[in-house]
Order: sequence, then C-alpha cells, then structure tokens
Amino acid sequence: MDLRELKKRFIQSRDYMTEDVNALLDFVRKAYIHNEICIKEYRLLIRELEQHGAVFPEILQENSLIEQQCKSI
Repeated sequence: MDLRELKKRFIQSRDYMTEDVNALLDFVRKAYIHNEICIKEYRLLIRELEQHGAVFPEILQENSLIEQQCKSI
C-alpha cells in the first residue's frame, strides 16, 4: 500500500478527505492494531509519513516503555 491507497482507504472509512499527515499516521496505527495491514506495510507507511512531516504525539513518546527502558540501562 502507498500513500495514495492509504488516503483512499481513509476517505472510505471517515467520509472526508484529509491532507493532515498526523491524521493519516493515526489511521495507519489503528489499521495495524486491528490487523488490517501487516508490519511491513506499517513500517513503510510510517516512514513515508514521517518524511512528509508526520510526528507521533509527545505524550506517546513520554509514556513509551521503550524509551523508559533505554534510559534506565
């Protein structure tokens, strides 16, 4: 899946179009959690969205178990 297909799925699911890369990022995360896309597609889409300026919310980064574990090592 590419960004064009992602936007098409977003429109079908939400009934509106968006160019907000952060909204698309949330949509990709939800699709992955619900097993609608595989890990390979998830990683590729996240990487592409981040290249277009998408960022994860700070609160998720602050509460990340990975970050906390790395800091304590």
